Amino acid sequence: MNVKRWIARREVDWKLLDELLGRVEKQGLRSLSTTEIKQLASLYRSVSGDLARARTYQTLVGNTIVQNLQRLTSRGYSQVYQGARRQEWQGVLEFYLRGFPAVVRQTIGYILLATGLFVAGGLIGWWLSWRDPVFISLFVPESMIQTVRDDHKLWMGSILGTEPLASSQIMVNNIKVSFNAVAGGMTLGIATVLLLFFNGLMIGTVGTLVGQNGLAYPFWAFVFPHGALELPAIFLAGGAGLLIARGILFPGKLRRGDALKFYGVQAAQLVFGIVPMLIIAGTIEGFFSPSPIFPEPLKYLVGLLLFCGLLAYFNSHLQGKDSEGLGDSV
Repeated sequence: MNVKRWIARREVDWKLLDELLGRVEKQGLRSLSTTEIKQLASLYRSVSGDLARARTYQTLVGNTIVQNLQRLTSRGYSQVYQGARRQEWQGVLEFYLRGFPAVVRQTIGYILLATGLFVAGGLIGWWLSWRDPVFISLFVPESMIQTVRDDHKLWMGSILGTEPLASSQIMVNNIKVSFNAVAGGMTLGIATVLLLFFNGLMIGTVGTLVGQNGLAYPFWAFVFPHGALELPAIFLAGGAGLLIARGILFPGKLRRGDALKFYGVQAAQLVFGIVPMLIIAGTIEGFFSPSPIFPEPLKYLVGLLLFCGLLAYFNSHLQGKDSEGLGDSV
């Protein structure tokens, strides 16, 4: 091995990698162009190979060259791999700050349609239950009916003492319902429509049952805190399912495969956005909503603040995206 010739030939790449790393360390990865980022990764791999070779011929190359290459590859690893992870987390943060509200704005019509299906089911359930009490037994278990009518109690007390387990089960169930609403889009939206409508029907029926027995106030005090996030998340999931159905049924000028891909991406973004909402809602439903420690007026207040905060989050960031003209880029 001709050490001097090898060093002279490879030293150009070492200096270039050092220069690129210096810029990244001072100004961040965004200071590099796409071509330079690819060049950085390529140089890091080649210099790592140089380090391995230098260690093999260390007696010929010398300790100084080996140590310099070790420092260079260490800096490269930090920026190429750890920097990539930082970029990923920054991308996640950027999505929740701007991307998620933007996609909600773009798909608001589907979300409102999903909300309308749920509300329609709730109103029909309320109306039929008031007209015919027998209707309640079609949707509510007999044990729950007896607890409310005979004992004049709500059933949420069963959560107390098992909060961690109950909270995790609630999260899993809510995520399952939401994912089913999304997957229902593949059935031309039929399953999504039925899931939204029948969940609304059940809420309307249960609401009538507790209202008829003078338990409406504590019941809705239980529902409000977690429902402020859980129900909007389900509506967003329903909107995602309807988006998928739109891509299948009404591709417009796009080919059906392209339409499904386009609307599917928006649906996936909605799903990614609602996961934290469901986790927070499940935690509240397991630990806060059923707890007798917190007074019912406080529960109503928490639910109201959470819902208003959610609307403010969407509105403020949506306006910011629209004003920058970036809303259509998501």
